[in-house]
Amino acid sequence: MNKLIVVTGGTKGIGKSIIQKYANEGFDIITCARNNDNLLALKDEFSAKYPDSSLKTIQTDLSKKDQTMNFIDQVLQLNRPIEVLVNNTGTYIPGTILEEQEGALESMIETNLYSAYRVSRGLIPGMKEMKQGHVFMICSTASIMPYENGGSYCIAKFGMLGMTKVLRKELYSSGVKVTAVLPGATFTASWEGVDIPEDRFMKPEDVASAIFNAYTMSSRTVVEEILIRPQLGDL
Repeated sequence: MNKLIVVTGGTKGIGKSIIQKYANEGFDIITCARNNDNLLALKDEFSAKYPDSSLKTIQTDLSKKDQTMNFIDQVLQLNRPIEVLVNNTGTYIPGTILEEQEGALESMIETNLYSAYRVSRGLIPGMKEMKQGHVFMICSTASIMPYENGGSYCIAKFGMLGMTKVLRKELYSSGVKVTAVLPGATFTASWEGVDIPEDRFMKPEDVASAIFNAYTMSSRTVVEEILIRPQLGDL
């Protein structure tokens, strides 16, 4: 039986590239997204490219607690050991703390932080019981540095990195690895419409490769943080 990876927010950008990378390595996949049309398109593409792997998609808005708990339940009902968990779901609403729209902080905390907290609490216990597995938390360079017009996004991403460090500490002796991934500007849907050349951004495939390389380390070694930026620096 193939090993299993769970990737939240897997229909676009970094999440989709992670799915493709692990499918190429013979993994089965479980993913979720809010838009069911995007999930169906991913499933069609996947079945054509990766006939030896399976993909289960679950329409879920992880900013909603009840939907998140349903996603967790559906994953657990499969009764399969999870080899890799990637908490990737996120959203970005530009604005400054004093001027951003009302509700921006709540929206980004729910989507970028609480979703990962809930999914981790739901799925990591099974990995801990198996004494193996690898958890990747998709943070951001915004987790370690403020930037203009980053407002509540930076707040949420700082929290994501903090949670990742706590998880790493809590899981030291369990056999479960925890890695924070801090990508800089990556060419994804979040940057659509901006007047910046595409080659100024990192490729999402490069982030996926860095994640897979960290996964392949021996059980004696963990990459605690992956900080990855465009060659020409931050945007």
